[in-house]
Amino acid sequence: MRVLVVEDEPDLARQLQEGLAGAGYAVDYAPDGEEAHFLGDTEPYDAVILDLGLPILDGVSVLEKWRKAGREMPVLILTARDSWSDKVAGLDAGADDYLAKPFKMEELLARLRALIRRSAGHASPELECGPVLLDTRSSKVTVDGTAVRLTAQEFKLLSYLMHHAGKVVSRTELTEHLYDQDFDRDSNTIEVFVNRVRKKLGVNIIATVRGMGYQLANPDPGTGTDPDANKGD
Repeated sequence: MRVLVVEDEPDLARQLQEGLAGAGYAVDYAPDGEEAHFLGDTEPYDAVILDLGLPILDGVSVLEKWRKAGREMPVLILTARDSWSDKVAGLDAGADDYLAKPFKMEELLARLRALIRRSAGHASPELECGPVLLDTRSSKVTVDGTAVRLTAQEFKLLSYLMHHAGKVVSRTELTEHLYDQDFDRDSNTIEVFVNRVRKKLGVNIIATVRGMGYQLANPDPGTGTDPDANKGD
């Protein structure tokens, strides 16, 4: 999952970036409202953490511009502890949740997970597809109750597909959501990760849709458990 952090206070910005990266997120950063507006308007994000007190362009104005332009990514605003008016203004501008400063990183991560789940139509923190269960809280994956060890990138890929189960996801979309802006992106590596995840899961829930991308679906009993059974490109 790819997240944009918008915060002008250097120490807090660094803490947010480190905490999110440590939790497995690809993180982009904007130190002011102008850059935040540009990135949010041109890059695909699964969520945004937005401070309201920003230089050049304030957070509420940034958020209003995004929403008027049809940008629907979930936004978590950061506010001063006693500033109820900022909370109201942010929510009225289109924010999905708020967190008062100072805050615990654990709470921010929990709120972020919930926002991303809900934006993809999932209420439970546990995502299921056939015998595969992914726990968004613990970052653990099991198949029929047996733990499966995935690398960080393999987990990110499976998590994105499970959040968007049933939808055909292109290699480009996966690349854009698994890596931050500065990463040297190569969509060919996605196929490598998909094949690794298929083999580790041992059940065929990731289908290749020829010329379009990948789709997560419950395994077809008629296809057996060959992890490459649906590979078509």
